[in-house]
Amino acid sequence: MGVVKSTLGYLGLSGSAEVEDAGPAAPVRREARAGAEAGDAAVIGARLFFRGEISGDGDFRILGKFEGEINVTGRVLVGEGAQVDANINAAAIVIGGSVRGNLSAATRVEILPSGVLTGSLRTGSFSAADGASVKGEIWVERPAAPKADTEPEGRGTRSA
Repeated sequence: MGVVKSTLGYLGLSGSAEVEDAGPAAPVRREARAGAEAGDAAVIGARLFFRGEISGDGDFRILGKFEGEINVTGRVLVGEGAQVDANINAAAIVIGGSVRGNLSAATRVEILPSGVLTGSLRTGSFSAADGASVKGEIWVERPAAPKADTEPEGRGTRSA
């Protein structure tokens, strides 16, 4: 669990919610910690199933089952044991459960030791821990460099 906590801390997800694991009927407990804004992340609990489309600003955590589309400006965390069948577009994605679909992350995708990804992936940075499973295509692309102002072509001097 230390790897998961350190990864969540790296991505800034450790302060918004904590899950207490006490067996199959474990309640999901949310706590606001100092410096963390309560309610920043939407959560699908471990015993919940959701089918549809999620879009908007902020982070999204999946601890149960999800089918559909996810388009958020923040981070998506797929918790250990979660099952996701969706296309995901987010700033960063962390996979600890099972994901099937096409993923696009502006900054980073990380597959934890318990994570399984089946599908294509496009991101700026990618890492998979020992034990992770990835089946599909992976595109790691550098962010586009800003173009310097240059003089347009055809602006040279002409002689008559």
